[in-house]
Amino acid sequence: MPIAKAWSAALLGIDGRVIEIEADLGGGLSRVTLVGLPDAGLREAKDRVRSAVRNSGQPWPDGKVTLGLSPANLPKVGSAYDLGIAAAVLAATGAVPATRLLGTVLLGELALDGRVREVRGILPGLLAARAAGYERAVVPADSLAEASLVDGIDVVGAVHLRDFVAWLQGEADLAHPVPPGPATPPHVPDLADVVGQPEARWALEVAAAGGHHLLLTGPPGVGKTMLAKRLPSLLPLLSPEESLEVTAVHSVDGSLSKSSPLVVVPPFVAPHYSISIAALIGGGSGIASPGAISRAHRGVLFLDEVCEFGAQCLESLRTVLEEGEVRIARVRGAITYPARFQLVLATNPCACAPPKDADCVCSPTARRRYLARLSGPLLDRVDLRVRLRPLTAISAHDTGSAEPSEVVRARVLEARKRAAHRWREYGWQSNSEVPGPALRREFPLPRQATVLLDRAMDRGALTGRGADRCLRIAWTLADLDGEDRPGADQISSALAFRERVEA
Repeated sequence: MPIAKAWSAALLGIDGRVIEIEADLGGGLSRVTLVGLPDAGLREAKDRVRSAVRNSGQPWPDGKVTLGLSPANLPKVGSAYDLGIAAAVLAATGAVPATRLLGTVLLGELALDGRVREVRGILPGLLAARAAGYERAVVPADSLAEASLVDGIDVVGAVHLRDFVAWLQGEADLAHPVPPGPATPPHVPDLADVVGQPEARWALEVAAAGGHHLLLTGPPGVGKTMLAKRLPSLLPLLSPEESLEVTAVHSVDGSLSKSSPLVVVPPFVAPHYSISIAALIGGGSGIASPGAISRAHRGVLFLDEVCEFGAQCLESLRTVLEEGEVRIARVRGAITYPARFQLVLATNPCACAPPKDADCVCSPTARRRYLARLSGPLLDRVDLRVRLRPLTAISAHDTGSAEPSEVVRARVLEARKRAAHRWREYGWQSNSEVPGPALRREFPLPRQATVLLDRAMDRGALTGRGADRCLRIAWTLADLDGEDRPGADQISSALAFRERVEA
């Protein structure tokens, strides 16, 4: 009863785990048994692999073939195990030596004719292999660009199962990744395109400087969507660690670019208001897939026409905004995906949404009911609230005076540098990450600076969470002003940002 082993990688969220694949050849009727909690797609692997092996000119063993994936209690999802299963079976039959399989992780789906197809999750799978001490990996040739992002592991790419078999036999070499050139950031719209709206432009700068959430309210055509799309142009590029983290999420989601897979610019995700909870938060059968909020990790999640979103979708964001991650529990296990993003909401002041408020036909009750779709607990987590007014005139002179993103971004980067230096001992990078107790205990402000804040809390106009968010905004305003700590002016401006939401 020959037994052979190969190794692959399973994904739990964006965390990988090395899987041992065993092939046992026994007597009896010709059949293939796959054990180890495979999903429906993986159960079909035995037919895919058998056809691929035969069509590659290799013998498939007669009799019973038992394939075991260990650890057996870990759910296995997807088709990335095909290459490892084929290698284990071929090694068990003696068609290929098993020497090169030791210390090698195999990832790839097999077509019926033996072609090795790309799969999702190459990056997190290789990161797990490197952490487990594996020194080599074989991946689909089309995934070499993504695989090359992982240092410390020798990666080769296979186009066809025949090439992989020849490599195992020592008769040929596989493709090596081409050293990537400098990453070219994708084009991001410039803030200079936005005409007018100085108050909203200032709020966008504050949001970028402190990582704050933002609500834009105003009639159609005043620039809410344009402003939101230009927020990534004001944010700093992702650090190497953040780039790998974001790229891993997009790798699991299957949305990476083949030519330049490394994500270096904060992503911008704008789902339609008809999106389901599973598509927004993450979900699906078996192991949950990442949702839109995880694709927006370290970037911007823009909800346009937010009052048209389902109430359950909006309320599901409340915990995520506080914790920066989403935990999805399923029968076969719980998955945690990162989801630390900047939330930008945009809405009309009422359902009829006329260009001018004077033309509105909605009753005051209808206007309040429309905006009431944004619940108080959700709004309490939104730092900046800005009302945009209709444009009164557009001229070439006004267009030319608008500051471009490059100028505004320089101020944002300077403010973020000041914040990172202040919080360096605590590990926080921006003001929005600082817990409220730390602000009050470690960095208290004098009473004359917080008198307006205390008065708002006494009136019940501000919750404890809202007071903490006002403090964070005030620190951001102080960073933009180049001051060491916020004063009464910054506290007053922070309070004003949280009051501008009336219809």
